[in-house]
Amino acid sequence: MNMEVTIAGVTFKNPVMEASGTFGSGMEYSEFVDLNQLGAVVTKGVANVPWPGNPTPRIAETWGGMLNAIGLQNPGIDVFVKRDIPFLKQFDTRIIVNVCGKTTEDYLEVVERLGDEPVDMLEINISCPNVKEGGIAFGQDPKAVEAITRAVKEKARQPVIMKLSPNVTDITVMAKAAEAGGADAISLINTLTGMKIDVERRRFALANRTGGLSGPAIKPVAVRMVYQAAQAVKLPIIGMGGIQNGADALEFILAGASAVAVGTANFHNPRATLDTVEGIRNYMERHGIEDVKELVGSVEG
Repeated sequence: MNMEVTIAGVTFKNPVMEASGTFGSGMEYSEFVDLNQLGAVVTKGVANVPWPGNPTPRIAETWGGMLNAIGLQNPGIDVFVKRDIPFLKQFDTRIIVNVCGKTTEDYLEVVERLGDEPVDMLEINISCPNVKEGGIAFGQDPKAVEAITRAVKEKARQPVIMKLSPNVTDITVMAKAAEAGGADAISLINTLTGMKIDVERRRFALANRTGGLSGPAIKPVAVRMVYQAAQAVKLPIIGMGGIQNGADALEFILAGASAVAVGTANFHNPRATLDTVEGIRNYMERHGIEDVKELVGSVEG
């Protein structure tokens, strides 16, 4: 039984990784999870300089998920290269670095710094606000998606995954823009913008007022968007959004995703990624599936 998948020339031992921002760079989880068992580890967002993130409170629980407004707090590329990459190289797993920035130049600085580092792929988080364009996220304007994809591809020495925002009218427009810009793959969905209000205090639950909604509540939206993107472009897709187990992951794979990422579930079940790998394997055994690639996009009806 073969669980290997290949995306943009990079082969993963299985199609399961964790979603950026829910796992650090693996250090926090390595005592609970054998990182060697994952297809890849996706790092927390890395910027060209340290980011302090947003003021607190910046996490709020919601029905079926959570809101976060962490603000991509990270120590910056210098610390990442010195501390996190050597840690991850101890394990037999692929390394995908999530890159964030506030201007195109910010992204390119990190991409160029990573050019000579032993990492396998870059995931470009285009849900970041573009400060030069009045704060609208790069990923909410198809022209910006295509432009930043093209700029990153010109500098990148690793394959490029563009991480799409769901906070748009038509996800296929953004997927096509990433494809037009030369992306090697796309990942989706990032969090949906949401809000929670404490009615007793009559105050916003998050200091930032709005935050990103993740968890099981968003899974039906995520599966729909992955399916739509898979119909619209020829790029490989990494699907995410509310995955907790193998059955959830298989919805994304059947919808057209070549691989999946487990995010919020890690917070209440540190072994969620391993449970997902096992769940897919058990399904394949039960249904006599020899190769996981047979399942990609095989939904009928």
